[in-house]
Amino acid sequence: MNESEGALVSTAAADSEQKRSRRRWKPFPLAARLLLASCVLAALVAGVFVLLLLAISTLRDATDREAHAKDVVTSAVTTEKLVLDLETGLRGLQLGGNRQFLQPALRSKAEVPRRLSELEQEVVDDPTQLRRARQLHRSVSDYIELYFDLIIDIARDSPEAARTDVALAEGRRRIDGIQDQFASFVAAEDAQAARSAQTASDRADLAIALGVLGLVLSAALIITFGAYLARSIARPVRGVAQGATRLAAGEFSLRLGEGGPGEIGELTRAFNSMAGELEQGQRELREQNRRLQKSERAKSELVSIVSHEVRTPLASVLGFTSLLLHRDTDDETRRRYLEIVDAQGRRLNALLDDFLDVQRLEEGRLQLSSELVDMAALLQEQVQLFEAQSELHRLELEVNGEPLDVRGDPNRLAQVVGNLLSNAIKYSPEGGTVEVLGRPSNGSVRVSVRDHGLGIPADQHDRIFTKFFRGDAATSGIAGSGLGLAFARAVIEAHGGRMGFESTSGGGSTFFLELPRAGA
Repeated sequence: MNESEGALVSTAAADSEQKRSRRRWKPFPLAARLLLASCVLAALVAGVFVLLLLAISTLRDATDREAHAKDVVTSAVTTEKLVLDLETGLRGLQLGGNRQFLQPALRSKAEVPRRLSELEQEVVDDPTQLRRARQLHRSVSDYIELYFDLIIDIARDSPEAARTDVALAEGRRRIDGIQDQFASFVAAEDAQAARSAQTASDRADLAIALGVLGLVLSAALIITFGAYLARSIARPVRGVAQGATRLAAGEFSLRLGEGGPGEIGELTRAFNSMAGELEQGQRELREQNRRLQKSERAKSELVSIVSHEVRTPLASVLGFTSLLLHRDTDDETRRRYLEIVDAQGRRLNALLDDFLDVQRLEEGRLQLSSELVDMAALLQEQVQLFEAQSELHRLELEVNGEPLDVRGDPNRLAQVVGNLLSNAIKYSPEGGTVEVLGRPSNGSVRVSVRDHGLGIPADQHDRIFTKFFRGDAATSGIAGSGLGLAFARAVIEAHGGRMGFESTSGGGSTFFLELPRAGA
């Protein structure tokens, strides 16, 4: 017998042994379980007296737990009062403008971190409460750092800004959230203590009852336990029947408890497995439908943009070509027509390049080189290139002579900067200054391009980097494919950086990018 045949025989023997093992350890049938339970129950009567002793210990533990819960609740209420003192003092500063209101709040601010840390220590043995306490600590710290201290700084420079409806509403929202967390924390602590006390009381009552009546009611207990087993079978079966009805009605997230003797446990596990497969199938169908809808929207947007952006330059090419073919023109006119055809052809080529670049990026086929790039020199080059394209705009570059070295693909980075400059010019049609700033920032190189043009409405901010999204540009007569910003951000993120913007409608826009500094 060769080595492979020996392996096959060994595998077959292992499979056979595994099947025999499963048959040997197959759960008892229900009838056998009932008989076994009836025999064991008589022996359990002696355990009733042990339960009586355990009940006493449980009551003592419950008393300790309740006392501890009261201490925790007291600590939580005290800490909550300190947080409310912060809010009261800050609200007094906002509404009254008097910094004397801050004195109690500042004292409370110094006390709050210690109180929160003590609260965490008091519940360190309870993972759930400890998680709530830590969340409280984070929420209060965020309130102090991101709102309390910020409003104080704002009020120092501009009291009116500190008392705006937005600022007051933000404070109320944060405090309400913190109060809700305190309420949830206290309620959970009270509920846990109550459950502990109730459990101890129930166990004590049961132990006393069993201790007094154990010997007298042995026979009755056997009958009762038999009835309990019967109910433990009937109830799961009814649960499976009701679950099947709910599952048929479309409640695919339904799961049954998998406890139960023998065949009942197998039935519930089979039910849950079936429900899980149905839910997974429904989830996959929803995801497929979502992708189809997204694809359909993208296709519609693509058709719309292509029909709009391609039609104009194509009509110009066809029209002036027809004039050149069918009309006698002088050399100067012919040259002017050819320049128009050339410009429109280049526009079509640029649009095609945008589509191809985005397609390569999505498919992971866009290759980026890694070279040492001086962003200061790159910015100067792009500014010189674009400042000659518009007589209405003036481009100002500020780099302060500092080295702005990054590692990346110089051509793609130049393409990104060029896209930002082109947009700044296009979206400020009345002209004006475009400010370009490059500077080091915390181990990164930050480049920002600011215009004073149309700006971006707030309701469009979350879609500005979406492919084919152009906002109000189409209705404003501003050319473009809606691909530039999506491609630019993808390129920056592929370099390990990030890209964002700040803008208000009518107030201009500032787009920025940050790249890891070379050698940082």
